[in-house]
Amino acid sequence: MIKKCLFPAAGYGTRFLPATKAMPKEMLPVVNKPLIQYGVEEALDAGLNEISIVTGRGKRALEDHFDISYELENQIKGTDKEKYLVGIRRLLSECSFSYTRQTEMKGLGHAILTGRPLIGDEPFAVVLADDLCVNLEGDGVLTQMVKLYNQYRCTIIAIQEVDPAETNKYGVIAGDLIGDDLYRVRNMVEKPAPEDAPSNLAIIGRYILTPDIFELIKQTEPGKGGEIQITDALMKQAQNGCVIAYKFKGKRFDCGGAEGYIEATNFCFENFYKTGKAY
Repeated sequence: MIKKCLFPAAGYGTRFLPATKAMPKEMLPVVNKPLIQYGVEEALDAGLNEISIVTGRGKRALEDHFDISYELENQIKGTDKEKYLVGIRRLLSECSFSYTRQTEMKGLGHAILTGRPLIGDEPFAVVLADDLCVNLEGDGVLTQMVKLYNQYRCTIIAIQEVDPAETNKYGVIAGDLIGDDLYRVRNMVEKPAPEDAPSNLAIIGRYILTPDIFELIKQTEPGKGGEIQITDALMKQAQNGCVIAYKFKGKRFDCGGAEGYIEATNFCFENFYKTGKAY
């Protein structure tokens, strides 16, 4: 069974400057809850209760959030404001949290490799917190992917269709359809120009990876922008074995930029906060 979930959270959040100059982008609130808390809740709902976070300089707020604040707890004890802490208390009681630092920003592949000491030799999930994923009509995205992993026992990556003009923002796959919304990956390109994209099926920030990915990342040379791209390592894995891409059920909001962040805030306000499910 998969129990571990890795959150790469050392990036600078440059698309959301100046808000992220001194605050981790993962702590940006969607209504009244930080992005990373949504991700951890999604992981726990999928049965992943060992949370590993790759942080960097200026990211202490992440550790402080997943901890008890005795002064705050004492201040609001016995008041109606205690309800706002129900969700975070659940995470603190049911999850364990471990941290390591990424000292250089050298791409998502490097960030995942930095988390290796926390993961060990086990399959694990990866969540990019600024991709907020919700599904109002059934299982969360990670729960859907864990079920697929239990069936196929190989790397699973989440994909969605995007505007062909925007393929240069994503890793893009081409594959053979093997089931409902399931593709066996045969090609994968990082941020291709629209005319070079193998499809409009874009990888988003949810992965389940088998532990051999770590050695494949170590063998991967820096690619676009001098970064170690996870897509390059995944392509090797697909060539040597099997990688499955899954067009998930639900909605995804790109909260790394203002437009997606505002869309997510409006959606969560209407569907969670106003209904009392936001805590």
